[in-house]
Amino acid sequence: MIRRIRSGGHLYPIISLLVFIVLWQLIVTLVGVPMYILPSPIDTVKALVEDFNLIAGHVGMTLYESAIGFLLSIVLAFVISILMDSFAPLKKSLYPILIVSQTIPTIVITPILIIWFGFGLLPKVLVIVMVCFFPICISLMDGFEKVDRDYLNLFRTFRSSKLQTFLHLKLPHALVNFFSGLKIAATYLIMAAIIAEWQGGTKGIGVYMVRAKSAYALDKVFASILVIVLISVVLIALINWVGERATKWK
Repeated sequence: MIRRIRSGGHLYPIISLLVFIVLWQLIVTLVGVPMYILPSPIDTVKALVEDFNLIAGHVGMTLYESAIGFLLSIVLAFVISILMDSFAPLKKSLYPILIVSQTIPTIVITPILIIWFGFGLLPKVLVIVMVCFFPICISLMDGFEKVDRDYLNLFRTFRSSKLQTFLHLKLPHALVNFFSGLKIAATYLIMAAIIAEWQGGTKGIGVYMVRAKSAYALDKVFASILVIVLISVVLIALINWVGERATKWK
């Protein structure tokens, strides 16, 4: 019974998506909507096939930027969250600053970073880190704070060091929150890279989208969106897969 419910849970969004695509195709075909206003799903797939090699080259650069930024975000989030968990004054000082930093619009800070660091890789990576670091860091902090006090007292009873307590209790407990933060960050990851490429870049899926939009080739723009959605879905599925295996104990 449970398996049927779970399989149905996967089936419903697929059916809904298929219905949406069919309706989209019918509306564009029957109403005769011009391609420069709204391309059909068939036009989108055709554009993706025709420009596949070009899109793949641009996607490769975006993925490279995203991978570097995502890894740096994870490392930085671990370091900052551990330091804040270990030193209460540091947490009281940094936590409000982290909150305020998230109120700055990405599209505003990106041009400033480009002015400071040029049109290369660095400003794109910095934008990704700014967007992805926060949810990972806050999720880890919540995980560290929510450790059961009885467990902490038990470790103290056995005279465990702070390092042993962290490695064998706090870190495993925080992994659940960590992967939740990763999934949140992953939803913004490609978007952050694209925004940075929009503001200034020579290669990347964001650059390809700007060029296609300027040429009113909306079929190519929609093909880019399709690629971005697929990459994001695969990334989140991968994080889910790793998270389930890393937190089997829960």
